[in-house]
Amino acid sequence: MHQFMIGLYGGFDEEKYKRDFRKGFYGIEACLFDKEEDISRLAFESERNNFQIGIHFPFRKGDSRLRDALFLSKEEWVRQDAYDYIQRELDGLMEIQPDYFLFHYPKPVILDDRVGWENWRFSDEREYVYESEYPLTEFVEKSEQLFEWLNSKGNEFLFTPVLEFDALNRYVYEGNFLESLLVRYPKIKLCLDTGRLHVQEKIDPFFDARKVLKKFAKYAKNVHLWNMRITDAFEYNHHPALRDCNPDDGWAPIEDYLNIIKSENPDITIMFEHRSDWITDEQLEACYQWVDSIMNAKIIPLPADKP
Repeated sequence: MHQFMIGLYGGFDEEKYKRDFRKGFYGIEACLFDKEEDISRLAFESERNNFQIGIHFPFRKGDSRLRDALFLSKEEWVRQDAYDYIQRELDGLMEIQPDYFLFHYPKPVILDDRVGWENWRFSDEREYVYESEYPLTEFVEKSEQLFEWLNSKGNEFLFTPVLEFDALNRYVYEGNFLESLLVRYPKIKLCLDTGRLHVQEKIDPFFDARKVLKKFAKYAKNVHLWNMRITDAFEYNHHPALRDCNPDDGWAPIEDYLNIIKSENPDITIMFEHRSDWITDEQLEACYQWVDSIMNAKIIPLPADKP
């Protein structure tokens, strides 16, 4: 389980840390901390127990009108405000020295006009724009600017920039420009979110989660692992990934997802972005053991054909 992480969102939750974290885990992903003493505690525990810290933007709570940085906005002042906001966060991270800094991408999300997005969770209408209003050429141009800037900041502050996929349109999953950027800027990595992939596949008839995983897993640093049941209702958002959550009952096919990811990128990090308070201690341990059995099972090669 050396490649596992837990998330601490909203501050340093002592109870969650003691219950969910295991000795030998890779680290903790932190987001929306609002107390300096919590930041100091995180840094202390990281050094004491020898684990890495990942930052899910924004690290500090209350510094922005929106949670996500809209660095692809069509408005120049909005883009500049996003870059300035990220810069302020970077300037205040000397105590933490994070392994990675994660941002949602694309932001604003570019939505396929052919799809009904009523069940996608947005907190503000500024977080999205429709494909018909945002041409591919502009998307490529602003993404290239973002990659160049993040690559420079990653080198300056010694962290890995990570882009977590939000909702995706065909600019990303049908085109090749994003792959070309990931090749040109190998320091920048992706985060694959199992719950988001599952939701989009259910609401978007043009989207194939397995194809997206096959295409992009090799460029990923980590996975945000959680489940959700989708039938005629959307239920149990951020439910833990348990073996008995059957895809036939509307749950995400977590084992399929992880096997695809493992085949492309066996050293990827798993960050459990779930509501562990919904399950018992025994179920939580079973969750860890099940995911570990998938990701760390030995691959036995087939025997070569005899001459």
